[in-house]
Amino acid sequence: MNKPQESIVHSNSNDYRTIEQTMEKLSDGTRRLAAQLTTSASFDSLWNVLTDYDRLNLYIPNLLSSKKIYQKNNNIHLKQVGAQDFLGMKFSAEVTIDLFEDKELGLLKFNLIKGDFRKFEGSWKIQNIKDTSKNSLIYELTVQGCQWMPIGMIERRLKKDLSENLIAVDRQAKSSLDLV
Repeated sequence: MNKPQESIVHSNSNDYRTIEQTMEKLSDGTRRLAAQLTTSASFDSLWNVLTDYDRLNLYIPNLLSSKKIYQKNNNIHLKQVGAQDFLGMKFSAEVTIDLFEDKELGLLKFNLIKGDFRKFEGSWKIQNIKDTSKNSLIYELTVQGCQWMPIGMIERRLKKDLSENLIAVDRQAKSSLDLV
C-alpha cells in the first residue's frame, strides 16, 4: 500500500495555514484521501457552514450545485454536481449522497446512493485541539471512478480540491463570524 504524506502550505496576507494530506492507492482504481487543516474558527461556525447544504456551492470551489432533497432527523440526502476542467475539457459529475449528522462528535459521514462514481464516501470532522482554542477540520474521501474515468489522471486534481475545500470552509466560517 502506498501512503504518501505531504504538507501543503497556503498563506495570504492575514492568514497562515498548513494542510496535511495523505493519499492511499487501493485496488481497482480506488483512492482514499484525507486532508486536515488547523483553524481558529469556532466549532459552531464550522458546523454551520458544513450543514448549510443548499448553499455549499456558493463557497466550495467547483461545486456547481448542492441541494437537500430529504431529511429525517439527522439523516439527510443531498444531490450535488461538481465540475472541473481537465486538459481543456469540461468534466462534471453528479452524486446523490446519504449523510448522517452527529453534532456531538463533530461528524458528518456520507455514502453514495447513486451517481457518476462507483464509490464516493467519506466524512467531515471537527475536533478541538486539546489545550488550545483551535480546531482541526478533517475531510476524508474514498473515491472510485467509473470505467471511463481515469483515476490516475484526476488523482492530482482530487488532492488539490481537498485542500481548496478545507480552505473554503475555513474562510466561510471565519467570515460568518465577522458578520455577527
